[in-house]
Amino acid sequence: MPQVPQTFFDALAVRTWCGLALRALGRAREEIDAINVYPVADGDTGTNLYLTMESAVTAVEAVFTGHGTLTGQKPLLADAAGAMAHGALIGARGNSGTILAQLLRGMAQVLAADGETAHTDGEGLRLALRHAADSARQAVAHPVEGTVLSVASAAADAADATEGDCGTVARAAYDGACAALAATPGQLAVLERAGVVDAGGRGLVAVLAALVETFTREAPVFGGHARVEAVSVSAAPGVDDVVLCEEDPAAPQEGGPAYEVIYLLEAEDAAVTRLRDRLDALGDSLVVVGGDGLWNVHVHVDDAGAAVEAGVEAGRPYRIRITHFGLGDVHTTGAERPPRERAQRAVVAVVPGEGLAGLYGEAGATTVLARPGEPPASGELVAALRRAHAREVVLLPNDADLRHTAAAAAEQARAEGIRVALIPTRSAVQGIAALAVHEPERRFDEDVVSMTSAAGATRYAEVAVAERQSWTMAGICQAGDVLGLVDGDVAVIGADVTATARSVLDRMLAAGGELVTLVLGDEAPESVADVLEAHVRESYLAVDTVVYRGGRQGALLLIGVE
Repeated sequence: MPQVPQTFFDALAVRTWCGLALRALGRAREEIDAINVYPVADGDTGTNLYLTMESAVTAVEAVFTGHGTLTGQKPLLADAAGAMAHGALIGARGNSGTILAQLLRGMAQVLAADGETAHTDGEGLRLALRHAADSARQAVAHPVEGTVLSVASAAADAADATEGDCGTVARAAYDGACAALAATPGQLAVLERAGVVDAGGRGLVAVLAALVETFTREAPVFGGHARVEAVSVSAAPGVDDVVLCEEDPAAPQEGGPAYEVIYLLEAEDAAVTRLRDRLDALGDSLVVVGGDGLWNVHVHVDDAGAAVEAGVEAGRPYRIRITHFGLGDVHTTGAERPPRERAQRAVVAVVPGEGLAGLYGEAGATTVLARPGEPPASGELVAALRRAHAREVVLLPNDADLRHTAAAAAEQARAEGIRVALIPTRSAVQGIAALAVHEPERRFDEDVVSMTSAAGATRYAEVAVAERQSWTMAGICQAGDVLGLVDGDVAVIGADVTATARSVLDRMLAAGGELVTLVLGDEAPESVADVLEAHVRESYLAVDTVVYRGGRQGALLLIGVE
């Protein structure tokens, strides 16, 4: 990532800052995880901040790639800032990541106020930092001092009192944040007892240090101390580990909610206002960020189902993540929890829809939900590999385009001592076939060979709608045409979903088969499954058919033939 010293904030500065912030959070991730004691001592604040920023970086890079391909020019400030905010919003993880996403969104709202402006100056950066701090505080149902909110407000206050270019303003904000971070133990008793500063605030200091480096080419050295006094910490804390302190850091939260619920929500503003009130009555740590029809909802509750149902009533929730803090852990009892024993073997799979996530989950797999057009980043896969909490993990990417991402995630997990086997599944139906023959009691190598063989013996196809005119292996398609893709290539172009799907199925069964798997997306015609099942029953003797509901999965229909 280029490091260009400059006095103004433009699209390139957004790109540089995001890249430097991701690198800074990567370096500080384990330290931040280790001091995470509020609001829940679950040791994942650093990881959540990193994954949130990684999603922002991916979105910004996509904008630069798109502009370079289409126009040969770099994007405007509004384009880059908007992408940064959107990427952080859809990738926000945990309480800390959700607040970081709102901070970035608040900045973007100021930076992108004039969509045609190429850059802004120190005054614009001051306004952006102020709006970021204020909007983040407004997004939290019950703001608490001594947290990242205090650090953000102090950064904005320091910037307000400074005149100069962007580098001068960024340095003032960083210094103000450092001072506020050092004061957090005196504001929040749980931090003082644990002898640490606020983990989310420490992460924000790292992000602001990257902002200073963006404009000055000099990375400020964090002069504070994450730990105020000596504490005992579990080795290599990660997503499933807990910080163990000399004095119980979570005592004030004894009897607190047992679940963390996070989801993206498509809803109108008025519905979200009602949702806030309902979720606030259900639990605590409520943070709702976003706008313009798309929101990220985070809450801690005892009734996870009620929190999701509230989202369904407000709009369309998806990418739903429910984490159980664990019976008898520090959050629910205020007592230290012994490290959970690792399982011998687990399966991690990327799935394209909520329905398949449920299917894979019932089979015992840890799932990563991939929204159409927004594939998971390597950090998200690494987090899932850690979350599986096993000595041996089989990784099913279920998408040919995720091959390199999955390979990078597997290498990082191996470096952390996890034995990972990557099976190059190219479709979720191949993953279903692999999972069907998975036997944890077998030797790892034998299990991997069996799963790989089952996936390789499964031909896959999908039926989708063309978004634009383009050349294909089957000829020229127009926007709105129904496409039948076999093994990734367009084989059929049609006008009717059911007819196209039947044609694709005939092509696949011409080479033989014993089992047809159909996975229906939300937008597929209701009758298509019945028609295809009847067609297989009448035309192909001894071939069975199984049908699953995939939810919002991008393709209208996924087809597998074994």
